[in-house]
Amino acid sequence: MKKFILLGTAALLVVCTGCNRSGVIDATSAASANAAGSTARKSPTPARIAHGKEVNLQDFVVPGKTTIFDFTSEYCPPCRAIAPLLRKLHADHADIVVVEVDLNRPGVQGIDWASPLARQYQMTSIPAFKVYGPNGQLQAEGDDAYQMVRNILR
Repeated sequence: MKKFILLGTAALLVVCTGCNRSGVIDATSAASANAAGSTARKSPTPARIAHGKEVNLQDFVVPGKTTIFDFTSEYCPPCRAIAPLLRKLHADHADIVVVEVDLNRPGVQGIDWASPLARQYQMTSIPAFKVYGPNGQLQAEGDDAYQMVRNILR
């Protein structure tokens, strides 16, 4: 149990930082499912969508559940650190769905700040979140969503 608490605390400390466009990990960059027409059921693991392409998040909101969109890249160390916590959150809470929104286009090395998705959502740092309520309406984005996710993970 102590080991889990220590790992969780360490992960939360990493989450307090993020990756910005310059590739630097810093504390100021923490700014900011199912297919369309799906039912309120969710998959056992978070869906991974976009892969650098523009996407309408509303198409992936799960009705009746809080949907957390996690903007991420496999090249972002803080994103990789928080991913297991978000996957556990998705698996353990029937009322929460996590959807991983991949910034990177296939074949692009490093965080793909030039991807259509990054431009669409004006991404300047990751991890970043958008949280939609069970009613399908946007509840929080930017710093507010980041704080909401941190509080849920505690």
